[in-house]
Amino acid sequence: MQIKCIKCSTVTEAKGVDFKVINFGCPNCKKVISYKDVPQGAIVDDLTNKRPPSTLSIGQKGILKGKDYTVTGVIIKKVDPIYFWTEYILTSANNDWLYLSETDGHWILLEEVEDRYDVSDYPQTLVYKDIRMDIYDHANTTIVSAQGFFSYDLPNGRIKMIEYIDPPYMFSIEIDKNESSYFGEHISKGQIKRAFGVKSMPYRSGVGIVQPFAVNVRYMAITFCVFAVLILTSHLFIYSGRQSTVVLNETLSFNDYGGKDYVSKPFTLQGGSAPLTILVSSNVDNSWASVQVALINEKTSDEEYASKDIEYYHGYEGGENWSEGSNDENFNLCGVNAGTYHLVVTPQKPPEDVTNNNLSVKAEWNTPSMWNMVIPIILMAVITIVCYYLGLYFEQRRWAESDYSPYGE
Repeated sequence: MQIKCIKCSTVTEAKGVDFKVINFGCPNCKKVISYKDVPQGAIVDDLTNKRPPSTLSIGQKGILKGKDYTVTGVIIKKVDPIYFWTEYILTSANNDWLYLSETDGHWILLEEVEDRYDVSDYPQTLVYKDIRMDIYDHANTTIVSAQGFFSYDLPNGRIKMIEYIDPPYMFSIEIDKNESSYFGEHISKGQIKRAFGVKSMPYRSGVGIVQPFAVNVRYMAITFCVFAVLILTSHLFIYSGRQSTVVLNETLSFNDYGGKDYVSKPFTLQGGSAPLTILVSSNVDNSWASVQVALINEKTSDEEYASKDIEYYHGYEGGENWSEGSNDENFNLCGVNAGTYHLVVTPQKPPEDVTNNNLSVKAEWNTPSMWNMVIPIILMAVITIVCYYLGLYFEQRRWAESDYSPYGE
C-alpha cells in the first residue's frame, strides 16, 4: 500500500497491508488529506507541530504477540498545556490492529475492545475481565501531528479521554463523534527494541501510568512467609532434643605442654552442624598466654584452626587503678558437622612469666544458636518492609499528577 502526497509528491509506503484509506497524513509536508468524499484526495488539515522524531516510522515492521505487524500510523496527542504522548497504529496482514502508546519513555500496548461503559459521571472504578481499575484521569485531548494511513476520519477537535488503571493494566475510553474503548498493559522498551529492531529508544523518566513496581511485594511477602515456616520447621526437626556435648575439659601445664601439642582422645558428634565453643582460662598477671586449637576430622584428615590470646594487665597511674583484659576468653569453630574428630591444643606463654603454670581448655559442641534461624527470618522481614515503603513511594509518584490520587495531595 502506498500513497503519493498531492501536495509535495512524497510517496509513503507500507508493504504487506491493504485497507481502505479515509485520511492520510504526509510525513514530509504534514498535510492531512481526505479520500472520503474526494477520490483523488483533498487537503483538510495542516498538522505541523514540531515534535522530536518518532521512534517508529511508517512502514516499519515488527513482531508482537507472535504476529507480524506494520506501522501504518503515527499520532501525537496533546493535553493542554504541555503534556504530549505518541500513539502508533500497528496493522497485520489480515487487518488486525494493535496500538502502542509512548509517554516519557514508557510504553503501553493496547487493543480496541467492544465493551462500552457509562462514564458520564466519571465513576471511581471500572471492572473489565474481572480486573478492577481505578480512575486515573479525564481530559480533553487534541491531535497535533498525524502521519501515515488511517481507516477513519481523524478528529479535528477535542477528544474526551478517560483512563482507568490497575498496573500493569489500563482501560482507556475516547469519545468524539463516537466512543472507542481500549484495553492494554505495560510493555517494556526492551520488548519494543527486540520486536522492531530499534537501536535508540526515548529516555525513560518518572513513573509510567501503568509501569509495574520492580517487585510484587505481596507475592514476595507470601514467599518469605513460606520460607520462614520451612526454616522454623527444619530447625526444629534437625535440632529437636539436641543437647550440648563437652568433648574436652583439661588443665594443661605449661611445664609439660608449653609450645607443645596436646592431642585429645577421639570423640564422635551426632546430629546437625553446630558451633564448637572453646573456653580458655589462665592465671595471667601483667602478662599473656595464647592457645592454638586444631580440629581434625579422623576420617578425612581435614583440619580447622583457631587461636586466641589471653591478656590481663593492671596497675596504678595518675592516682587511679587501671586494668585491661581478662583471665578468660572464648571463641568458636563454626558449623562443625557430625563426625569423629580429635583436638590438638598448643598453649604458650612468655618464658619470663614464672608465676603462671597452667592453662585450662574446655571445648563444648553447643546446642545450635537460634541466630541461625532468626537471622534469615529477620533479613526477609527487613527486605519486605523496605520494599513495601519503596513501593509506596513508587505509587505516590505514579499518582502525583492525578486528581484521583488515593494518597492525598
